[in-house]
Amino acid sequence: MSRCDECGKQENMPYQCRHCGGTFCAEHRLPENHGCPGLNQWQDPGGVFDSGFDDTVVDDDRDESGIAAKLGFDRPGGLLGYFRGNMTFVFLGLMWVTFAAQLVFQAVTGLFPLTRATITANPEAYRLYSSVFVLTPHHPEYVWTWFTSVFAHGGFAHIAFNSIVIYFFGRLVEDYVGSRNFTLLFLGSGALAGLGQVALTIAQNGAIPTGLPVDGVLGASGAGLAIMGVLTVLNPGLRVYLYFILPVPLWLLTVGYTGWTVFQIFAVGAGAGNTAQVAHLVGLVIGLAYGQHVKGRHRVPNQLQFGAGRGPGGPGGPGGPGGRF
Repeated sequence: MSRCDECGKQENMPYQCRHCGGTFCAEHRLPENHGCPGLNQWQDPGGVFDSGFDDTVVDDDRDESGIAAKLGFDRPGGLLGYFRGNMTFVFLGLMWVTFAAQLVFQAVTGLFPLTRATITANPEAYRLYSSVFVLTPHHPEYVWTWFTSVFAHGGFAHIAFNSIVIYFFGRLVEDYVGSRNFTLLFLGSGALAGLGQVALTIAQNGAIPTGLPVDGVLGASGAGLAIMGVLTVLNPGLRVYLYFILPVPLWLLTVGYTGWTVFQIFAVGAGAGNTAQVAHLVGLVIGLAYGQHVKGRHRVPNQLQFGAGRGPGGPGGPGGPGGRF
């Protein structure tokens, strides 16, 4: 069940505005009823409102200038139509599928459980493993790892914490900015967060390191913190319920986490606690900057809840333990 971005009403059959990407109830579904910027483009044959139904039979005036539209993918009833409004769940699914692939790879190559001992005993297997799943300072030219490392994780607790953050915060941001922009934010912030950590490692070493790549980064915490940063700008007073009980405003959670991260970097090091602290910070800064860029489009909720109308709840905080970000 979704909430109307204009009035906050819960709606079983929400309407999504084609232009601003917002979700609205029947009362506010029309552009003129929610102050849609698409009113300025009302003469556009493609229109600004998308009911979510397949109207390809009766709507022959749709703008088909894009390749995806010409192929029939980017229509409400097309292939990409199933992902519109659901990219949060798509990314969560990819994270868990990737994590399962990591475990299978480790089991087949003798790396499971992944420890220093198993890595030392199977160095070539680990080189192959890291070239697929881990962004390392040894091989920053492996461009695919800029993105595969975002979906890979270092353990069950790591992926579980990141999943909680992305599930609850991600849906709000995707509803606000739209699925396309949310996709760019997630992938871009995740990749840049990892690259930031790798760049610092290379700078500290004075050169690209050689040898077994055991000090790489992986995980979606950079993307998760970018999402958190966006929401902090859009609605700093958003109440997040820690441990299902303690209400904490999002701005306080963000400031507290940022302060702790900065302290760890200066007191212990950029990889304090075997965690990519710089990657966390880069992701958060990207989110704060992007949140400022999109601020003011329309209203966001004032409370983060577990489920629809079932009482308060929220994640206990971002990040993940050990060897990852």
